[in-house]
Amino acid sequence: MSRIKLKYKAIVLMILSAFCFAVMNLLVRMSGDIPAFQKSFFRNLVAVFFALIIILKNRTGFRWKKGNLKFLLLRSAVGTIGIVCNFYALGNIPLSDASMLNKMSPFFVIIFSIIILKESLTFVQGFAVFMAFVGTLFIIKPTFQNVELLPSAIGLLGGLSAGFAYTMVRILGQRGENGSLIVFFFSAFSCISMLPFLVFDFHPMEWWQLLMLLGAGLAATGGQFSITAAYSNAPAREISVYDYSQIIFATTLGFIFLGEVPDIYSVIGYVVICSMAVLTFMYNNKKGPFRRK
Repeated sequence: MSRIKLKYKAIVLMILSAFCFAVMNLLVRMSGDIPAFQKSFFRNLVAVFFALIIILKNRTGFRWKKGNLKFLLLRSAVGTIGIVCNFYALGNIPLSDASMLNKMSPFFVIIFSIIILKESLTFVQGFAVFMAFVGTLFIIKPTFQNVELLPSAIGLLGGLSAGFAYTMVRILGQRGENGSLIVFFFSAFSCISMLPFLVFDFHPMEWWQLLMLLGAGLAATGGQFSITAAYSNAPAREISVYDYSQIIFATTLGFIFLGEVPDIYSVIGYVVICSMAVLTFMYNNKKGPFRRK
């Protein structure tokens, strides 16, 4: 498949992933007052079974390629931290704010790609990353009077963790690792690491809460497979902007189902961050193989 076709395939997968994760965030929020660790367990439990079924059906096996174990472990450990942080934020700040802070991950992907993959940083990319962090200040509103400061900061930490995890996914894709195995390894690792918290601090759930979390797990599975395939088919710098469609989905779903309306400062933050994402995308396209000659 040509690089152009691979890129367009990755774009569709990114938008699909964004919608799935927006639905996941909504269902997690609607599941009620349950510890983030417990939500994380059930969110990943569904993904484990789906990934297992796909691996068995395709007979790809459970052996990772030589040298990939350390990247699988890093993706799984930091990705799990990111999920817990995101779920904590979802329970304490508006849906759209939590989603936007988590969507700082593509900018962190740029930073980690520079550090880990030794990719170069241009002035435009550096400016975009800086302004994106300025945008987060409008969302977090860092004052001691802001009761949402801590959960907002934790939400941003979730975005940082996700950015690192997706950088590992990109490395694994470059090294030819099977996407189903990446999802299975991460989901199984996350479930196992959550078991101690589940045993010692389990909160009984109503049937509808369990249904919400299983639904969130189903949506997350779709999002995981989609984004894993997307980053495996194209560089992050070329497709990450499409991940921001999740903010449109999250704001719409939050308004319809939760009656949430972002304040003016959050909206300014959304505009700044999304504008920088678009700027980065346009710049990368101008530099890339799709520019006109």
